[in-house]
Amino acid sequence: MAEDAIEKEYIIKINPRILELLGPSLYTNIYYVLAELIANSYDAGAKNVYIIEKGDSIVVEDDGTGMSYQKGDIEKYLDVAVETRTNEEDSYVDGMNRKKMGRKGVGKLAALAVSEKVKIMTIREGDKSGFILSRHVGEDNKLDPINEEKINFEKIKDNGTSVVMTHPEYSLHKTAKSIKKNLLKMFPLVDNDFKIHIKTEKEEIVIEDFDKEMVQGLGALILLGYDFHHLAKHFNSGLENRELEKDLLEKEGVISIPMKLKNKEGQEKEYMLEIRGWVGAYRTTAGKKDDVNDFPDNFISIISNGKLGEYNILPTIGKNRLSEVYTVGQLHVNLLEETELPDISLSNRQGYKTDDKRYEFLLKCARELLEKIVDKRNLLARYKKDQEDEGKLEILKKEEEKLIKSIEKYKESASRKVTEKLKETFKDKMPEGVKEMIEGEMNESFPLMGIKKKIDAQKKRILISHSSQDKNLADIIYKMLSFNNVPDKDIIYTTSESVDCRIPNRMSIFQYLRTFFVDSYSDKKMYVIYVTSDEMSKSWNAVSEVGAGWITQSKQDIFNIKGFSPKPPLNVDPEWHTSERDGENITMEPKEFDKFVVKILDICKDLNYNPKNKQANFQELKRLVTIS
Repeated sequence: MAEDAIEKEYIIKINPRILELLGPSLYTNIYYVLAELIANSYDAGAKNVYIIEKGDSIVVEDDGTGMSYQKGDIEKYLDVAVETRTNEEDSYVDGMNRKKMGRKGVGKLAALAVSEKVKIMTIREGDKSGFILSRHVGEDNKLDPINEEKINFEKIKDNGTSVVMTHPEYSLHKTAKSIKKNLLKMFPLVDNDFKIHIKTEKEEIVIEDFDKEMVQGLGALILLGYDFHHLAKHFNSGLENRELEKDLLEKEGVISIPMKLKNKEGQEKEYMLEIRGWVGAYRTTAGKKDDVNDFPDNFISIISNGKLGEYNILPTIGKNRLSEVYTVGQLHVNLLEETELPDISLSNRQGYKTDDKRYEFLLKCARELLEKIVDKRNLLARYKKDQEDEGKLEILKKEEEKLIKSIEKYKESASRKVTEKLKETFKDKMPEGVKEMIEGEMNESFPLMGIKKKIDAQKKRILISHSSQDKNLADIIYKMLSFNNVPDKDIIYTTSESVDCRIPNRMSIFQYLRTFFVDSYSDKKMYVIYVTSDEMSKSWNAVSEVGAGWITQSKQDIFNIKGFSPKPPLNVDPEWHTSERDGENITMEPKEFDKFVVKILDICKDLNYNPKNKQANFQELKRLVTIS
């Protein structure tokens, strides 16, 4: 048998110079290479593929059909860059209902991006073959054979192929867990019929379920297509109130887009572009990236024909928003690898031709999905904030109750002891109501003693009271406060997009004011900024806030819309600011422009913030309003 193996000739049908040029630059990362080699194993009908670290080599071995020299499999393998899928019949793996992934016929060269010399060893029905795939081949295009005695396998016994990358120029991660995590992002098609085994020097693990691994860390999720709906059972938003999850999980059908395309023969036909899969948003990004060489965790990949076509389209469809760092997903698109349509995948298997109609439609749909999942992630953030606020509120209320009990106990004890002492001193001359007088004076003195300083520190400090119709002016006030270093957590602005500006969930503004500013020993008062207008005077909530502000004896300022005259109980004695509204735009006369800035600065100084100078405020306000 050894003699037969030596007599075999392995002639690669490609210009040797191409191997030198393509070898180190065809792929840019070890995991792209592994994904390509795993795809070859998949197309060979394998049920198991093994990624093995062994000394100074990386081995990819599978239990597929293997290749027979006698039957011409090796010759076919070495005929590089010949299209492997030309019609519907050869689009499937022999004897299996499994669609082939490969098409260009260059994936077999992937290992040369990792090693200058790669051992290819294979066996089929007892026929062993082996040769050295190299970046440097002689003019005769012959590859060095491997003697049959040296053809050995790590895991397989009967049929299969082993690709051994010797002295690799790229390295795998140190732990099997990290290797698994990165492979999952590159090759998602794993299940009970196709498993990936990872064996390092220290451990061995199996990948057999891609989507479950990813979905368990998500706080928002959109599922496309019935065949992906089962992933919903693995979804857990992390919220205590599970009822809210219905807003964070969405099951949709397959996105279907009819389109006319020309096939490889130039004939125009009707096709249906279909997009399945999922898009999600992480609950948190903390601890996601274990290594600087890890692939990014925020990505939307394109999968076609079960194979990675493009790792991340987020930079193309996104707007570089902070919320996009939570986004992850995989979209399975049918027509990008359709056998009878022109091939649009790039030669390095890391993207598609951007001017193709199929790709353009895909990006349009992906942008819409991105907007949806960003909205859901923002909703999750709001729910989490509400959940945190409820916890803080409960603590705050308990501290308040505890403090009140302590104060009442102290008042009772102190006033009783003082009264008893006075009775001993004055006896019958002791006047009535002394105890009540003492308690009253103590109530007056508590604010001077700094009572509830710890609780005060957690309270909101500014309320922007407005009707929804006056949001344009209220937004400008909010932006100018933020510009002057007032944090969102100190502001109540009920229509703000910032979750930090909202009061605790399921608590109205009136409950909040009553609990922490009326029924309280606190010496801290809310500063209320009233945006007044005809619309405000007709808004029950806005009018009620005027009353609440009066009851709490809050400090206040008025920013008025021209055409309305503020009235008591608002404090109308100080001069107020007036703006004009022109549709959605706010216009100010020069005097009112100056007055606006002065009022904002005075509010900030009154509450001990550190505002920017007047000139900087002028420049900022000019960006937001029109000066008439």
